Amino acid sequence: MLIQIVTHTPVYVWAILALLVYRGVVAMRDREMTIRKLFIIPVIMLALSLQDVVAKFGAGFMPLSVWTGSAVLMTLLVWKFSSAGVSAAASSGRVIVHGSWAPLAMMMAIFFTKYATAVTLVIKPSASQDPLFSTVVCALLGVFSGYFLGRLVGTLQGLQVGRLEYFSAV
Repeated sequence: MLIQIVTHTPVYVWAILALLVYRGVVAMRDREMTIRKLFIIPVIMLALSLQDVVAKFGAGFMPLSVWTGSAVLMTLLVWKFSSAGVSAAASSGRVIVHGSWAPLAMMMAIFFTKYATAVTLVIKPSASQDPLFSTVVCALLGVFSGYFLGRLVGTLQGLQVGRLEYFSAV
């Protein structure tokens, strides 16, 4: 059965996996980038997650409220308890993002949650109507999105704090 699942998976799914692995490996190294680029991965992960919730469980109150609630909670937790992970670069409008394995882990978690959900719904389409299944999947996707949003908010706040400390020291 596992071989059948893998062989019936569309090629574009494997291309998405390869892209996510590549982006995750890049995120493991320190790199310099513009502040605007900090938004790319969080926005993409948010869109993929929300699109999956709506496509698989509908745009009803329950799936969207579970997704939103878990996303907001995780955003606040990551924002409060994580370090900024960035520092100002020499050139204006650029930052040095410190490498971390966490973005790769979270991108893989989103991918495999979406993949397992899709396989489950192909094998048992009625699972989308199961309140426990839909709640768990929507909550997980919200948590993963919240991680990326919390990290972005923490990074932006760290840049503001760093700028204030720099100007108060001068």
